[in-house]
Amino acid sequence: MSSWIDPAILALFIPTFFFVSVTPGMCMTLSMTLGMSLGVRRTLHMMWGELIGVGLVSVLSVIGVAAIMLNYPGIFAAFKYVGGAYLVWLGIQMWQAKGKMAIPADLSAGQQTSAMGLALQGFLTAIANPKGWAFMISLLPPFISADMPMAPQITALVALILVIEFSCLLLYASGGRTLRHFLAKSGNVTLMNRIAGTLMLGVGVWLALG
Repeated sequence: MSSWIDPAILALFIPTFFFVSVTPGMCMTLSMTLGMSLGVRRTLHMMWGELIGVGLVSVLSVIGVAAIMLNYPGIFAAFKYVGGAYLVWLGIQMWQAKGKMAIPADLSAGQQTSAMGLALQGFLTAIANPKGWAFMISLLPPFISADMPMAPQITALVALILVIEFSCLLLYASGGRTLRHFLAKSGNVTLMNRIAGTLMLGVGVWLALG
């Protein structure tokens, strides 16, 4: 990978993007929420959808398609509002201990949440996140050298982005799972559902209004 991109740029890019990725945001909050309600293994379905979205945003930001989206804000707004409304609805369901994502009173009972539904949820959250676009548009261009081939540089940077993003998603999902186990010791499943539901509501409102 170092032959594709200047090692000095690489050394600066990795800590920069790690700081951006690990900072709490919509995708990380969603990962923690699902880690709490579904566990890390099932949250992986959301993660691969989110990573596809992040990769798409990264590539499109570099090639300038983001500028086209800015000229047609109605399309972008539709993604935001539909995705936000869906997450708000899920949050309300979890607060009321209803729906497939709510934590069951019997913690050994498995939820039947659709893997594709979780992946779509992650994908929509990634591509409809205005802060994600802003970060990519401002972050990536300075790390691309005009003196080296463009395609290998983009490939290397996007690959690093996905590895770092996945690591941070796992970190947050594991934190949610730990919180779930901590609260489960007191048998307070209602509190778990309300915490997870409140976080989901927050992500939905953030997505729609951000």
